[in-house]
Amino acid sequence: MRPRAFLAVAAAIGISLTSAACGPNKTASASGDGQDWPRKGKPISLIVAFAPGGAVDTAARLVAPVLEKELGTNVEVVNKPGAGGQIGYTALTSAKPDGYTLGATGSPSVVVSPLDKSRGAKYTRESFQPLGMQVIDPALIGVAPDSPYNSLADLIDAAKKTPNKITASTTGIQTGEHFAAVDIEQKTGAKLALVHFSEGSSQAIAAFLGGHVQVYVGNVSDATDLVKQKKIKVLGVMGEKRSEFLPDAPTLKEQGVDVVMATARGYSAPAGLPAEVATKLEGALKKAIEDPAVAAKMKDLGLQTNYLTAADYTAFWGKQEETVKSVLPLVTKK
Repeated sequence: MRPRAFLAVAAAIGISLTSAACGPNKTASASGDGQDWPRKGKPISLIVAFAPGGAVDTAARLVAPVLEKELGTNVEVVNKPGAGGQIGYTALTSAKPDGYTLGATGSPSVVVSPLDKSRGAKYTRESFQPLGMQVIDPALIGVAPDSPYNSLADLIDAAKKTPNKITASTTGIQTGEHFAAVDIEQKTGAKLALVHFSEGSSQAIAAFLGGHVQVYVGNVSDATDLVKQKKIKVLGVMGEKRSEFLPDAPTLKEQGVDVVMATARGYSAPAGLPAEVATKLEGALKKAIEDPAVAAKMKDLGLQTNYLTAADYTAFWGKQEETVKSVLPLVTKK
C-alpha cells in the first residue's frame, strides 16, 4: 500500500526549520559543527519504512545515486517495513542526529502514527527534522463510466438523500483515502458507506472495476491508466490545482468543496542535526529531487515531483497534522 496523505500546500513564510525540528535530548553538539561531514568511507543509511518495490522505495532508490555523487559517500537504502511505517520511523528517530541516518517520510503514516495514542509511537512530529519534500500525489474521487453521477454535486446530493448506501473504497483504516472520504463527508453532509481494502490500492481498484463498490477514492498515480482505458469517470481531484496528469478533471475546490488531500513524500533526519550538516543535506536533496533524469522517471510512474524546501516541508507537515487532528476522531468512529 502506498502511504497516503493529504495535500495542503501553502507557503511557509517565516517558519524556521530549526525551531520546528528540534527534538528532545538531541542537540547540535551530537556531532560537532559538521565541517568534516561526511567522513570519507562512512556510508549514509536511508531508511525506507515500507517494503521494497513500492512507490516510497522506488523514489528513494532513484534519489540515492545522486546523493552519493553530491555528498561523496555511499548512500544505502535500508528497508524497515511494518506497522504502517512505524517500525522504520522509530528506527529513524532513535538514530544519532549526525547526518549518517536519513529516512523517507510519507504521509499520512508519519503524521497519523504519533497522533493516535493507541499506536504507542515513541516519536512525535518534533522527533523529525524535515530536509525536503519530493512528491505530491493528489487524491481523487471517481465513479464508473456508466454511473448516473456525472459531477461531484450529483454524488453528494445522492449521498445526502440515501445516507450510508453508496459504497466507496479506501485502502484501509487511517489511510489517505479514509481521511479524504471522511473530510468530504464532514464538509458536505454526505454520508458514504466506506469499504476498507487493507491490502492496498490494487485490491480497491479490483473491487471498483468489478462493480463491488460504486465510488473509487484513490490517488492520481493509481488512476491515470484507468482514465486512459476509459474505465473511470473522475469527478474531482483533491489538489490545490489541477493535476498535470489529469488536466481535464476539476479540483474539488473548483466545485465548492474545500478538500485538499494527497500523499506527500519527502526526506527527514532525526531532529537535532548540526546546522552545517543540515545545510549540506538539504542542498544535496534539492539537486537529487530536481535532477531531470530523476524527475522524468518519477513522471513515468505517474508521480508529480513537487520540491519543497526544508522550511516549507516543515510547515506543510504541520498543516497536515492540523487536518489529521480535526478528522481523526471521526475516522476512528468509521
